[in-house]
Amino acid sequence: MREPLFDVSSEYEEMLNQGIRLSGENRQFFLTGRVQYLLSVLPRDFRPKRILDYGCGIGDTTSYLAQQFPGAEVVGADEAENALQHAREQCGSERVRFEPVANLDGKPSFHLVYVNGVFHHIAPKDRVAALELIHHLLVPGGRLALFENNPWNVGTRMLMRRIPFDRDAIMISPRQAVQLVAAAGFKNRALVRSLFYFPRPLASLRRTEGMLAHLPLGAQYCVLVQK
Repeated sequence: MREPLFDVSSEYEEMLNQGIRLSGENRQFFLTGRVQYLLSVLPRDFRPKRILDYGCGIGDTTSYLAQQFPGAEVVGADEAENALQHAREQCGSERVRFEPVANLDGKPSFHLVYVNGVFHHIAPKDRVAALELIHHLLVPGGRLALFENNPWNVGTRMLMRRIPFDRDAIMISPRQAVQLVAAAGFKNRALVRSLFYFPRPLASLRRTEGMLAHLPLGAQYCVLVQK
């Protein structure tokens, strides 16, 4: 799932910022924006007891998910052992733990699976199998929140060309993402919305992004679907 560069935890943020700085923001802006969007579209009474951050990298999103869902145990999973070790040292706690993806083969136990920017690094032939694993790990009624970079956004393509581990990634359109989750066994209708339309120089326009979310033109999109 992960390329060798993801094992270089000490350099990961700098490599990512080579692209993100084009937006005028930092990675924390996008991290919090994704999770806050997710909170805004989940049912108000949704209280997950176990959350999986699939492809957690260095663990900062895993930690933030634990803050936003204070009643949940949060598990971060990745294939890069150096990243996992970094995550354990920096973000591990009684409610937050990290383990290899290969260990995720138990019975369904997660109420929410969060995935960001992972599937464009998975070979197309392996994507359905990865989503089938996620489907298996969710309890009935559990939800998958799949965030991906939008290939229809010119700025996103420019950004990814500047990031060493994203240059050769095979991007996934919103329509393709919906087809993938359906092929993996998710039968309920997916909610698809776009995020991050305007860079910092146009920040005054961000208050309109909620009205634009139906248009598949944001820098990222989210597919939210229930098992």
